[in-house]
Amino acid sequence: MTRWKPGNIVPKSRREYRVLGLAVCVGIFVFALDQLTKIAVLHRFSLGESLPVLPPLFALTYVRNEGAAWSILSGHGWFLLLIALLVTVAVIYFFRELTERCVERYFALLLVLGGVAGNSLDRILHGAVIDFLDFHWYDFYHYPVFNVADIAICVGVGLFVLSTLLRPTNKPPAT
Repeated sequence: MTRWKPGNIVPKSRREYRVLGLAVCVGIFVFALDQLTKIAVLHRFSLGESLPVLPPLFALTYVRNEGAAWSILSGHGWFLLLIALLVTVAVIYFFRELTERCVERYFALLLVLGGVAGNSLDRILHGAVIDFLDFHWYDFYHYPVFNVADIAICVGVGLFVLSTLLRPTNKPPAT
């Protein structure tokens, strides 16, 4: 049995349940914010319509992405839904092992799950992911258009990777 260290979570403790509850709330908030922003875009914009917000840097542009990031696997939404389902099931099943009792990893995983749920619901309801955040430099450079769920997934993965790199492992030594 490993000793408790500051910042670590004791499994099945009151603190773990509080952290988990708060992380779940963050995941639900991400999902809700993602869906609310997409509903607003669907009601305000026509497909392909763009509203400059901070010219020449940022616009709201309604596009549909039938693939994953940068339209990878475009047209294979069913396969992407299957991957999302498998990732969700694996994260839930291995949750304690993945977090290694590190507080920030609870939030990282729930950010990812909230984003995956938001984009998956789009695939089910609309046949594609609704994207609208368009960063660009005049017409010279356009970053791929994205949404709130994409931000949550990237932040969650980044937080998880940073935590893994910067924190010592909390796994007990092999005997």
